Amino acid sequence: MSAYCQVTQAKPSFGRNVSHSNRRTSRRFMPNLQRKKYYVPSLGRSVTLTVSARGIKIIDARGIDSVVNEILRRGEKL
Repeated sequence: MSAYCQVTQAKPSFGRNVSHSNRRTSRRFMPNLQRKKYYVPSLGRSVTLTVSARGIKIIDARGIDSVVNEILRRGEKL
C-alpha cells in the first residue's frame, strides 16, 4: 500500500529529528492512512479506498458519491 490518500492526496512529508545535542537526522511524517470500504450507489458496487483520517471526515461531510466522482475525474482507478 502506497502512502497516499485518494481523497486529500496527502503523501509523506519530510523533515528532521533534532536531538538535545542539536544533531539532525532525516525523518518522514506519514499521513494517518486507513483502508475503508464504501458502497457507492451511483456505481452500484462497493469500492475500497485508501484514505487519511481527514479524508474520512470529508467523505462524511460531502458524501461518497461526490468524492468518488472527483476521484474518477482526476483519472484514478477505483
